[in-house]
Amino acid sequence: MSKDNRIEVLKEIIKPYVNDQIALDALQLESDFINDLKINSAHLVDVILDIEDKFDITIDTVSMEKMLTVGIALEIIEEKLSNK
Repeated sequence: MSKDNRIEVLKEIIKPYVNDQIALDALQLESDFINDLKINSAHLVDVILDIEDKFDITIDTVSMEKMLTVGIALEIIEEKLSNK
């Protein structure tokens, strides 16, 4: 799966949790899950669980705490996939 495909998959994962459709449409690597996309912290946990399921990876607590932007999420996904 290419990086562009991963961005689209991530966008589909976060879509149900986003409270700002305009921000979702303008999704960028720098987009912050909480501040830009208005995903609350409880739903951010759901996003991470959905990412784990979709990509068949396990995200540890340290990585979870770093996962604040789309770009960092993609980096963590890449790292976890490469370690499989």
